[in-house]
Amino acid sequence: MPDTRPSWDDYFMSITELVAQRSTCTRRKVGAILVRDKRIVATGYNGAPSNVSHCLDVGCLREQQGIPSGERHELCRGLHAEQNAIIQVALSGGNISGATLYCTNMPCAICSKMLINAQVKQIYYKEGYADTLSSLLLDEAGIPYSHLG
Repeated sequence: MPDTRPSWDDYFMSITELVAQRSTCTRRKVGAILVRDKRIVATGYNGAPSNVSHCLDVGCLREQQGIPSGERHELCRGLHAEQNAIIQVALSGGNISGATLYCTNMPCAICSKMLINAQVKQIYYKEGYADTLSSLLLDEAGIPYSHLG
């Protein structure tokens, strides 16, 4: 009888899609998980910090100012999914050195720099992102990244 279970990569990528459903961003719902030794270390989705109004409630600053995707990341109420996953690990006193990131989107340059310094070993993403600097940084740091459809 053939094994009909999803591969580990497909399994973890499908979980990122569920995590993304918690997003409070009005432009793009992103989910991320950090995995080590086939165990989920942390999850994250994009949205405003704790105790700060969500874009769902007050509107999108980037949309109001006509800022294209992949530009001017600092002009946003929210944190990226990858940033929230890293923060969750930090709050619990853990580390992600050697972990693999699964994300619904390719990380931006800011998240890529954080993932490099946190010593993530590999990145899998489902959809691209309009930030070409991220792939240049990851290539230079020697961190492999792969599209998983």
